[in-house]
Amino acid sequence: MLDQPLTLPCGAVVPNRLCKAAMTEGLAHPDGTASEELERLYGIWSDGGSGILLSGNIQVDGDHLERPGNVIVDGKLSASAFKALEKMASAGTRHGNHLWAQISHAGRQTQKIVNPSPKAPSAVRLRLPQSQFGEPVALTSEEITTLIDRFVDCAVTCKEAGFTGVQFHAAHGYLLSQFLSPLTNQRDDEWGGELENRARALVSVVTKAREALGDDFPISVKLNSADFQKGGFDFNDSLTVAQWLAEAGVDLLEISGGTYEQPRLLNLDGVEPIEEQSLARSTLAREAYFVDFAKAMREQLSIPIMVTGGLRRKEVMNHVLETGGADMIGVGRPLCVDAEGPNQLLDGADELTRYEDNLSLLPRWLMWLTRLNAVRTINSFATQFWFYEQIANIGRTGKPDPQLTVFRATLAQQKAASAWMTARKNRA
Repeated sequence: MLDQPLTLPCGAVVPNRLCKAAMTEGLAHPDGTASEELERLYGIWSDGGSGILLSGNIQVDGDHLERPGNVIVDGKLSASAFKALEKMASAGTRHGNHLWAQISHAGRQTQKIVNPSPKAPSAVRLRLPQSQFGEPVALTSEEITTLIDRFVDCAVTCKEAGFTGVQFHAAHGYLLSQFLSPLTNQRDDEWGGELENRARALVSVVTKAREALGDDFPISVKLNSADFQKGGFDFNDSLTVAQWLAEAGVDLLEISGGTYEQPRLLNLDGVEPIEEQSLARSTLAREAYFVDFAKAMREQLSIPIMVTGGLRRKEVMNHVLETGGADMIGVGRPLCVDAEGPNQLLDGADELTRYEDNLSLLPRWLMWLTRLNAVRTINSFATQFWFYEQIANIGRTGKPDPQLTVFRATLAQQKAASAWMTARKNRA
């Protein structure tokens, strides 16, 4: 099943059912242009055998980054910047696979070191202890309209550069996701209130992008199945929005969940009790975090669904595909170390390595401290830095460094982020 092609509603054909999930790279130049490291990284991932590669966040606003090192496409690119993006796209498609640009805006989840006063649907600050995020400022209606156009313009630029599709990031608490949630969108104009208004920004982006990109160019959306926060965006909301997106011309819907405040993708508890969703949960949910949500959506939608998060065993992946749980399987963390992972699965391997099971910031004799939620959260985010550094290693040298400790990886990533921001602020 994994090796079977998938024909999208727009007519594009994906050569197999594996997708390299979007993962932040942090490898762009300080001016936001694609680097030689990104070219090398995506060439290696292209050779790895995935039917689709999803890029990390390509930002539509240089003042609203997910983290230092994001690629930025926030207007007409210079000739050199466009050429760099072309090289990244060419490398990322050299094996005959798709490379889709994940287009995003961090909104209130912009770190203070990037912007201490980020724009958001409403002035609702992240509820995180010792927050690295500043007080957001509510967008004006005119600014929202401008941002919608930026998403579309970025998509057009990526198409012209050679990307074979785009994905609009409307999950994990980033800007388009912030519009969807009544907790973060407290507006009383045409962009807030009822779900139709809260979804207006996202649906407008997709509708305008379809007009600008043509009928035969793949458009995807990454959508939360739920935010898992009381009073927030829930599964029923998600299903309704998914139906609107299908009508607007989306070719593939990726189902995920959670925000920085409730990081369900990392299988962590957030700052408040989890708001459970009213749908049947299967044993598969232990390995494939969002497969039950995807299956419930697929029963109501005619467009293909992708599920990402936790999937490692080929048997489970094929079961998800065969039983209608999804049409595409997203794989992330294993490919930070085993770039050939998709080829290995397609050639007969039974599973991909769960590196995270053997990673910890703490020495083994202190692991009992992870019973504490705060310590477990810190440990999990430090583990994220380990995967970030593996991506950086592949980009810099062509090879990961599996022997690297979580502590050293964390220091390296923090140093790199600081140096990048300094260079960005000091650039001529």
